[in-house]
Amino acid sequence: MKALVYRTSGKGHGRPSWEDQPHPTIQHAEDALVRITMTTICGTDLHILKGDLPTVTDARILGHEGIGVIEKIGTGVTGFKVGDKVIISCVTACMKCDFCRKGMLSHCRNGGWILGNLINGTQAEYVRIPYADGCLYHVPKDGNEEAMVMLSDALPTGFECGVLQGNVKPGDTIAIVGTGPVGLAVLLTAQFYSPAEIIVIDLDDDRLAIAKKFGA
Repeated sequence: MKALVYRTSGKGHGRPSWEDQPHPTIQHAEDALVRITMTTICGTDLHILKGDLPTVTDARILGHEGIGVIEKIGTGVTGFKVGDKVIISCVTACMKCDFCRKGMLSHCRNGGWILGNLINGTQAEYVRIPYADGCLYHVPKDGNEEAMVMLSDALPTGFECGVLQGNVKPGDTIAIVGTGPVGLAVLLTAQFYSPAEIIVIDLDDDRLAIAKKFGA
């Protein structure tokens, strides 16, 4: 299969390489094998290429977001079947450890952010998803892939880190510094909590114009 692979340069930086790679296989009963139909390039991937994440080693397939169709499942997967179209979560969660039971999925003792980091990721034709029942979500029949892929990472990151951790409440005045994808996700989801005013701050006039259309 074709995949976008991280190759180290030996000087602290890396480079992307479009290569033929072995087809992934089911390794554990909780695994699912997904054929990718839509993926993204995250800002984190750019940090990897700059050499900012030493946990990512040479020959790692990048990517931790995507939409796809299940090609094969392990014997322990109960919530999905072959042929299901799914959203792939950027966070791998076993749903059994103490952190998962507390709702802190990104701290999962058996997962966390591992796709495109510690194991091969989604910027490929196929990807193996561990703990599929805790990491995959069904795409609605009328779901638009370009919209749904934002649920892999950017939108929930903005919602959790910006809105929930920011404790946004009705009547608040809030400021969002930076209106990239995550900042816009904060802007969209904050409005569910009825703040009185949302102020956005950016140096890019085009991004500010989009933010105004979205309610800033």
